[in-house]
Amino acid sequence: MAGAQTHNDIRDMLLDAAGLSLDRLPMLHVVFDRLAAFCADSLRHLAASQAYYSLSHVESGRIGDILEVYEANAIAGVFHVPTWDTHVIVGFDRDFVFTIIEVLFGSDGSEPPLDEERSFSNIELRVAQALFEEIAKALQMSFALVSDVQFKFERVETRMDFAVIGRRNNLAVAAKFLLQAIGRGGEMFVIIPQSALTPMRQQLARVVSGESSGRDPTWARQIRSEVQRAEVSLRAILEERQIELGEVADFHIGQIIQLQATPLSPVKLECNDQALFWCSLGQSEGNYKLKIEDVVSYEQEYIDDILPR
Repeated sequence: MAGAQTHNDIRDMLLDAAGLSLDRLPMLHVVFDRLAAFCADSLRHLAASQAYYSLSHVESGRIGDILEVYEANAIAGVFHVPTWDTHVIVGFDRDFVFTIIEVLFGSDGSEPPLDEERSFSNIELRVAQALFEEIAKALQMSFALVSDVQFKFERVETRMDFAVIGRRNNLAVAAKFLLQAIGRGGEMFVIIPQSALTPMRQQLARVVSGESSGRDPTWARQIRSEVQRAEVSLRAILEERQIELGEVADFHIGQIIQLQATPLSPVKLECNDQALFWCSLGQSEGNYKLKIEDVVSYEQEYIDDILPR
């Protein structure tokens, strides 16, 4: 037993030294896809304009090297994760901050985007902090697939040298997300030390049934709700006939066009030019009404179209 435990300890040390192979952790991409969906859903309740989050890519590297790219060009939020006994970083680059400010304050994108190399204002820092607190909830829900964990927001940093979550030469996983809104965009990044993910590598290596595409029940319900609220046109057709263009040209005001249809003729009900049901026509309280009788058979419709009448 002791020999087996020693063997496992040595294997863990070797894996930690070599770093994680992201190709062997499919669930990590699922988690980050969920994070993008949750962030978009959270922003939808705060902004009038539609904003889209998408996972750009996931990479591994040294913490210092990853942060160096964003020096003097980003706002970083430091989160404590007690369960993992570590910290993680979520950051917004300058374009992200400027875009989100305009979206939240009702801009339609008609004005040219800001392109200034300046310090972030107090309003921009406070908005970023509010977003970090929302992202803490999104991170917890996203990682619920593999770990029961909480992310506690601690502080905001604008200097990457102060965004300390361990030694700068320690390995970390960085996920990059693209924000698109009002014709502009920006980048959000999440940095997680590999030492926090290594104990979960078995959970991250498996694909949970039904989650491989990043689907989430809450997100699916939201999409369904938005689709069901879409406006469509409904049309009832009592009779259709083909006539020559010359007859149409002779139409005049006051002319009476005879129909072969009767009150007992079936009425075709269409939605957005798509035939759905056959109905019977009736009247009640001074209004015409339809009663759905049968589903339109596309096979019969096709036969009626090709056979001579």
